[in-house]
Amino acid sequence: MRNGLVVSVLLCLVMELQGCSVWREHAVNNWSDVTGGESLERNFWKEVKAKNWNELSRHLAGNYISVTPEEGRMDRAATVEHLKQLRLDDYSLGDFQIELNGQTLVVTYTIALRGTYAEQPLPSVPVRMMTVWQQQNGGWMALAHSVMGPVAK
Repeated sequence: MRNGLVVSVLLCLVMELQGCSVWREHAVNNWSDVTGGESLERNFWKEVKAKNWNELSRHLAGNYISVTPEEGRMDRAATVEHLKQLRLDDYSLGDFQIELNGQTLVVTYTIALRGTYAEQPLPSVPVRMMTVWQQQNGGWMALAHSVMGPVAK
């Protein structure tokens, strides 16, 4: 009976570890708190929602490029102006995939946004995004970002 209880407890522990739900995600309050690709993106969108444009701009490389289906290619300044037209009431990030190559992270994820862009309601479907981040002397810098389009159902 005792061996069965020990086996049951161990089995539950293994199943819990496989679900990766033992450790909570590290809270990100600012750029110095980031621990990887997911927290970089979470902090990026936190800054967009809070309209912290100066802080956000400090983490976009001078040669930053973004591409969206609607706007096409935008440089750093155009991207910030584009983001300034967003009013985010809420957002949800998920489905992260992160690839590390030296000091560079390629982060893909989905985002569902609630709010407006240029006073028009945002689409309610989640969108797939990709950002390339690089660790530099001044911290993590976004080099490129792409809005790849709605998530296929």
